[in-house]
Amino acid sequence: QVQLVESGGGLVQPGGSLRLSCEASGIIVSMYRMGWYRQAPGKQRELVAGISSGRITNYADSVKGRFTISRDNVRNTVYLQMNTLKPEDTALYYCNVVVVAQNYWGQGTQVTVSS
Repeated sequence: QVQLVESGGGLVQPGGSLRLSCEASGIIVSMYRMGWYRQAPGKQRELVAGISSGRITNYADSVKGRFTISRDNVRNTVYLQMNTLKPEDTALYYCNVVVVAQNYWGQGTQVTVSS
């Protein structure tokens, strides 16, 4: 059974940093494309960053140069390092993986950027 558990969210001032973690069980993260998504109130869920099994990464234009997705194969965990945070980054952040055409999501971790 695939399970994704996010952590690391919180309240941070504009310009600050956070690192989100997504610990996976039931899969080996290095074998799949893993993604971070976010959903702000009243908005659709959007892709923030993804990392393929070959460590090829992609980012939403709005976070390029500020966010970095990475993977620790030993810990079976995917990270999202978020720097220079802006109020518009405020959202619930989710980890995602597609296994055999089925989407799996974590419970989400809230990120709030506010002074």
